[in-house]
Amino acid sequence: MADVKKVVLAYSGGLDTSVIIPWLKENYGGCEVIACCADVGQGDELEPVREKALKSGASKVFIADLTEEFLTDYVWPTLKAGAVYEGKYLLGTSFARPIIAKKLVEIARQEGADAIAHGATGKGNDQVRFELTVKALAPDLTIIAPWREWNLDSRSAEIEYAQKHGIPVATENKTYSMDRNIWHLSHEGSDLEDPWNAPKNSMFLISKAPEDAPNEPEMVEIEFDKGIPVAVNGEKMNATALLTKLNEIGARNGVGIADICENRLVGMKSRGVYENPGGAILYYAHRELEYLCLDRATYHYKETVAVRYAELVYDGMWFSQLREALAAFVDSTQESVTGTVRLKLYKGNIISAGAKSPYSLYSQEFVTFEHDDVYNQADATGFINLFGLPLKVRALMQQKNK
Repeated sequence: MADVKKVVLAYSGGLDTSVIIPWLKENYGGCEVIACCADVGQGDELEPVREKALKSGASKVFIADLTEEFLTDYVWPTLKAGAVYEGKYLLGTSFARPIIAKKLVEIARQEGADAIAHGATGKGNDQVRFELTVKALAPDLTIIAPWREWNLDSRSAEIEYAQKHGIPVATENKTYSMDRNIWHLSHEGSDLEDPWNAPKNSMFLISKAPEDAPNEPEMVEIEFDKGIPVAVNGEKMNATALLTKLNEIGARNGVGIADICENRLVGMKSRGVYENPGGAILYYAHRELEYLCLDRATYHYKETVAVRYAELVYDGMWFSQLREALAAFVDSTQESVTGTVRLKLYKGNIISAGAKSPYSLYSQEFVTFEHDDVYNQADATGFINLFGLPLKVRALMQQKNK
C-alpha cells in the first residue's frame, strides 16, 4: 500500500462510500479520511450525509454546491457542441464526473491531502472519468480505487463489513442502479440487463410514460444567446432555474426517455435507460436554431465534431487538449446562434413549431417559388457543368475503354 496520510474521498452517503471510509483507515495505516459530497442537483437532502460520514469515521465533511457551475461550465458547452454519445445518450453521468473530481482536487490542495479515493467499480466508466481528471489537474496525487483492491465482492459482504464497524446502512436493495443529477436520471441492472425487456413504466421517477401524458399538446419557447439557453416562454432565468422549468414541462409530457445498449469504454456493452426531459428539449431546440443560423459547410463539419466531442466527454477526457480545442471551434460557430425556438410537446414527442433569429441565413426572397429579382436560374447550368465535370470525364474514359 502507498504511504498515504490524508485522503479526500468522493462521498455519496451510500453503502459503498460509507464502507470505504473505515476500509481506507484500516488498509492505509490509519490515514485521515475527508469526505466530499458534491451537489450537482441530484435532489437529495445532503445534510444527513454529513452526519453519516462523520459516524463512518471521516474527520471532516465538505458539501459542495456545484449545480450552477455544472450547467454553465460543463453541460452548456456540451449542448453547444451538439454532442450525443452513440446517437442517444445525453452524457448525464459523463460530464458530472470531471466537475466532482475537480472539486476533490481543490479540497485535497486546501487540506494538504496526498491521495484521492472514489467508489467507482472496476467494470464501469466512472473510474476512468474520475482518475483522468485527477491526472490532468494534480498528477502528483495518489489515486485509490477500493473496488479494484478489496475483497468485498458483494453487497452482502459490504453490509457485513459495515455492521462490524458500526456503520448504519439501509439493508434494502434498490431494484435498479441509478445515477441522478439536475440533467438526468439513469437506470441500469435488474430486468434491464436483458435487452429484450421493455422498461417498466413504474421505473420512471421523473417523467410520465408517454401514454400517460396529457391528451393535449403543450407549446414551449426557448430563447438562446450564442448557443446558450437563457429564457423559457419569455422569462429570463439562470441555468438552474431554466433547466428545472424545462424538466417539469418535459416530464409531464413524457419526453426525453432514451433506451440504449451503449458501448462502455472498458469494452463491454451496457443497457441503460435515461430520463432527460429538459435536456431532450434543449438539444432539439438548439439544433433547430442551428438549422437557421449555420451555413452548410459549418453545420456539416460541426456534426463530425459533435461525435468526437461526445466520445471525449464519455471517455473522461474533459480536460484534454483536444476537447478544449474542439470547444474553441464550437464557441466560434455559436456566435450567431441566437434566437427563439418554439416546440410542440405531445406524448413523448418533440415537434418543431417555429424558429426565428436575427442571424438567420434563411432568405424567403431567394427560395420563393414565386417571382424574384435576386436569383438567375440560368446560372445553375454553369454550376452543374463544373460540379459534374469529374463525373463526365470519368464516364468518357469508361466509354473509351469498353
